[in-house]
Amino acid sequence: MASSVPLDNGEGTHGIPWRVSSTDLLLVCMALLWGVNFIVVKFATGVFAPLAFNGTRVLVAVLVLWSIVVARRMPLPPRRDVLALLALGALGNGLYQILFVEGLARTRASDAALLVSASPAFIEAIGFLRGLERLGWRGLVGIALSLCGIGLVVSGAARGVPEDSTWLGNALILGCCLCWALYSVLLKPYTERIDGLTLSAVAMTGGVVPLLIVGAPALLATNWGAVTSGGWGAVAYSGLLALVVAYLFWYRGVKVLGPTRAAMYSNLQPLFAMGVAWGVLREAPRTSQLAGAAFIIGGLLLTRLPVAQAIVAHE
Repeated sequence: MASSVPLDNGEGTHGIPWRVSSTDLLLVCMALLWGVNFIVVKFATGVFAPLAFNGTRVLVAVLVLWSIVVARRMPLPPRRDVLALLALGALGNGLYQILFVEGLARTRASDAALLVSASPAFIEAIGFLRGLERLGWRGLVGIALSLCGIGLVVSGAARGVPEDSTWLGNALILGCCLCWALYSVLLKPYTERIDGLTLSAVAMTGGVVPLLIVGAPALLATNWGAVTSGGWGAVAYSGLLALVVAYLFWYRGVKVLGPTRAAMYSNLQPLFAMGVAWGVLREAPRTSQLAGAAFIIGGLLLTRLPVAQAIVAHE
């Protein structure tokens, strides 16, 4: 899952040498945590009802994030911004998570990781339609390649079985990608004046409310005493590592390297997810999946390359 801080023009990256630093290593760890999270969530949906697991892990993340904000005595945004962030959080952390976990329960973890990795193309397209982005030929070709990759990944669902990959599962994952893209574009103005950790805590709170409402029947029907240690481990991993620790690594990357350069590391997610899914879930890569991965990653590189080159020119 990507961070709630969208890409910007990379300000603040001037003068940063291109060498491996502790921040680079933390961002690789971030991508690994998010990539493995696909497999963890896939496992957890076999232990919990998907909505029960989702509500629990996000609630854990909210409690931990607010604990950090309170412990650090971080100031809250103005009331108007808080209300706007709560509404955006309902979209980007509420509806997004519902579609994500329900989709992942119905498709392969590696397919889901590839489809989610196409989110930057949707963000670029929405930004372009809203007049916030200028797309040259690289951007247009990159978006086209990403869409072709999505088609190849989704086409593999036609040969799947219910326990493998389904059209419905892939459609739900694409729906969550669109939610995230719209959320990221609308969130951009707030990231320029609100601390990332505080923003994440408020927006995550906006998301947990619809999650708990929609997931209430599943939460009440869950026999919590029968949950295995593996199930609780999945809650801890997904709630603490994927939604809190990985986000903190992301914020450090944004602060030290700038959001554009930090975002390049999140593109490693599907590679980690595919590798772990192959080893743990025995999800051997299909030909269409490998081809789709090549198209999606190629599209990502094309859409990000012009920005990366502009940053290097200033360094």
